[in-house]
Amino acid sequence: MSDWLPVLIGRMSTEYLPTDPATIGAAVGMPLMVLTVVAALTYFKKWRWLWTEWLTNLDAKKIGTMYIIVAILMLVRGGADAIMLRLQTAVAVGDTQGPFDADMFQQVVTAHGTIMIFFVAMGLVFGIINWVLPLMIGARDMAFPLLNSISFWLFAAGMVLNNFALVFGGFSNGGWLGYPPLTELQYNPGPGVDYWIWSLQIAGVGSLMSGINFFTTIIKSRAPGMTMWKMPIFPWSVLVMSVLVMLAFPILTVTLALLGLDRTMGMHFFTSDLGGNPMLYINLIWAWGHPEVYILVLPAFGIFSEVVATYSKKTLFGYRTMVYALIAIMFFSFVVWQHHFFTMGAGANVNAFFGIMTMVIAIPTGVKIFNWLFTMYRGRISFTAPMVWFLAFVVTFTIGGVTGVLMAVPALDFQVHNTLFLVAHFHNVIIGGVVFGLLAGITHWFPKIFGFKLHDKLGRYSAILWQIGFILAFIPLYILGLMGAVRRLDSYDDPSWQPFFIVSGIGVLVIASGVAMFLLQIAYSVVKRKELADTTGGDTWDGRTLEWSVPSPAPHYNFAVIPQVTHRDEWWHRKQTGSTTYARDEYEDIWLPRTSAAGLYVAVAAGLAGFGIIWHIWWLVAVALVALIVVVIRQTLNDDSEYRISANELFHEDQKRSVV
Repeated sequence: MSDWLPVLIGRMSTEYLPTDPATIGAAVGMPLMVLTVVAALTYFKKWRWLWTEWLTNLDAKKIGTMYIIVAILMLVRGGADAIMLRLQTAVAVGDTQGPFDADMFQQVVTAHGTIMIFFVAMGLVFGIINWVLPLMIGARDMAFPLLNSISFWLFAAGMVLNNFALVFGGFSNGGWLGYPPLTELQYNPGPGVDYWIWSLQIAGVGSLMSGINFFTTIIKSRAPGMTMWKMPIFPWSVLVMSVLVMLAFPILTVTLALLGLDRTMGMHFFTSDLGGNPMLYINLIWAWGHPEVYILVLPAFGIFSEVVATYSKKTLFGYRTMVYALIAIMFFSFVVWQHHFFTMGAGANVNAFFGIMTMVIAIPTGVKIFNWLFTMYRGRISFTAPMVWFLAFVVTFTIGGVTGVLMAVPALDFQVHNTLFLVAHFHNVIIGGVVFGLLAGITHWFPKIFGFKLHDKLGRYSAILWQIGFILAFIPLYILGLMGAVRRLDSYDDPSWQPFFIVSGIGVLVIASGVAMFLLQIAYSVVKRKELADTTGGDTWDGRTLEWSVPSPAPHYNFAVIPQVTHRDEWWHRKQTGSTTYARDEYEDIWLPRTSAAGLYVAVAAGLAGFGIIWHIWWLVAVALVALIVVVIRQTLNDDSEYRISANELFHEDQKRSVV
């Protein structure tokens, strides 16, 4: 039996069980949470509802909601990591030992960065796109609804595999970008790095599929008459983002595959010997990594464009320049990656080129900020929660932009590279530019999806707490970086640093209170949903674009009649001319996709294959891949994948939902 044991369980052993109190708590807590949810679903007899209405539903709006739910859960998870990091640095000075040893601290650093980028920011971005992209362009759904489901479930499978490392095996300690040689087998033989590789590989393939889907939807599914120059800015931002995804994520896929081959098959692509080159990895990962920043921030720019125009009651200022700025950012994002390693010996000429390109990319970004401010000029501004998020963004992101231009100067970068100055700059951009925009978008479009608004005052409180917390958390890090404090430092000897770390820790706790306020906002709004119900017939904010022309919550088919577009702000124009309804003969039969579990099955198979590779359980890998092929073939041969809604049914349902 012992001879068969390695075949059955690979390299799994009891030595990989968690031993640290924090990981033991996570290993026990996460399964208990899952069991609690399972018990609740069983007690209330909601399994069938969950399966048909959510898990197998191909409606983009519901898929978007699942993206956002996963992302918010991971926000809490990644936020807990941030609190632990700042707790460590607040107390670990001189001979005082913090709560974590060096290895555990590096695991927390890696977990925080990985979860926040791949499973919070990407989840919120893709969730909001699924919510509103088809609605804004006059489409009934994504171009490929089933592919959309597969994309989400691969994202979820990657998230589960990533977090399972806490339960068994341990998280990677190689940083959120996994630089070799630290992540090579010679120096890091445990399963943590493998969990990191294959969880991101699975989620990354899902992201690539989403990019293809979004691009195709915008190109092929726009309403009649909606030319590219009549398309709202948010779909433009998604289009540009999708191009970046299609170009950048294959680089990530190949890079992770090569690192996986190094670790699993004994190859030497990125080793320090036998012809390998770690610098090749660093070039490849940042050739993906810097476009990834704009993959996250460009949709947020699109959200702010819609928010500012809506709550200023004005047409967006400089529409064409906004589009050209988006395209310029897309181009320049691919020629700046080497500013991440100015100090690694590329030479003065190479550094100068990438420094100049980094400075140039700030120009189209600045254009967008000025256009938003000019949109607000003489507008009838409503300072609702989304506008407060926007104002917080302008302050925070501008600081991040200015410090980014400073770091684009190679001579200065030599002084602050790999210090906490860089950490502060990065969070300025990601939190101020991405998270603030996404939270504004959730607040703005929430009533369109659920039929009731989020409580505005609690939303404004959340934005204010986030902003105050951000200043307290990251301004001290700029100072510490200039004082010489390097990042990923688990302890330090200079006691003059400690006050700044303590203030930073307080700031993180204030941000945590902002997250708690956001969750309270959602919970309170659900309880008070009757009082907060959208009574406008769907035009909650007196909007300008097509999503506000349909009832709230939006029906699963989006539009009973696909609109004929004649203007950029089509819904605003229709309200001014009184042409907001359709004649009876304009309704036609439509076909919609049936529910399908194929996406869930594909993700389970991919997750099991990834788990098998991590632990060298090759029979499991083979079984999972065969199951994956069977699911794909079966779905391909399925001829009963759609159902019909008659024109008469559409007409009567539309009449019932409309406000007379």
